[in-house]
Amino acid sequence: MSRPCPCTSKRTFDACCEPFLLGKRLPNTPEQLMRSRFTAYALRKAEYLVATTAEEKRGELDLDELKRYCASVTCISLKILSTEGGKADDDTGVVTFHASLQINGKRMLHRERSTFRREGGRWFYVDGETN
Repeated sequence: MSRPCPCTSKRTFDACCEPFLLGKRLPNTPEQLMRSRFTAYALRKAEYLVATTAEEKRGELDLDELKRYCASVTCISLKILSTEGGKADDDTGVVTFHASLQINGKRMLHRERSTFRREGGRWFYVDGETN
């Protein structure tokens, strides 16, 4: 039996985000991609974060800096607050979530409204508004 998935979906890791992180499956919805990206942060899989970011935004990412950030944060839990779009016939979707994190020993709540886009049948993270 596999451990619980870091995305706190109440599913096991091998039945939830692991196939995405291993490249065995693609997320079918923006929410699945959001959950797998949270898991990638939790497991320090910075390459997955880059690969699942929209192409025009990848150039803004510094892989080494992303790796350092992943190493400095403890991902405690993820709560999906709402989803918009992202259905089988949609090319865009929005996921609003909050993530409970611990950074430098201090617990914080990160809230974001993330935008996703489907290209070539694959979902990508475009950007997010935080508050």
